[in-house]
Amino acid sequence: MSNPDPQQLIDDLDQILDQERAALMAGDLAKLEGLLAKKEKIIGKLNSVSELERESLEQVQTKLTRNQDLLDSAMNGIRSVAARMAELRRIRKGLDVYDQSGRRTRYGTRSGAKLEKRA
Repeated sequence: MSNPDPQQLIDDLDQILDQERAALMAGDLAKLEGLLAKKEKIIGKLNSVSELERESLEQVQTKLTRNQDLLDSAMNGIRSVAARMAELRRIRKGLDVYDQSGRRTRYGTRSGAKLEKRA
């Protein structure tokens, strides 16, 4: 098998990064797994190329950085949702309050009670 053209690899990576960005912007996190595998494969091939022009990689580097920022934002959002859901689960079990002397008291909730959502 012949060595792939470095510019073709860069172009392929560029297309994958555009697809990755579109998936992140759409919130289609399931699509990212397949794109990650393709991206790793191409980056592995690029790492084996001895001579790459720096100019050719600058645009791809910018897209990699942009997508990493989007991924970080998505992860922060997921962490926030997970923390909020954990807090809601904790509240369903009961409410902890402190009296004037600093003693904690737990008030249990009725089982099966629903949290009312108001606008």
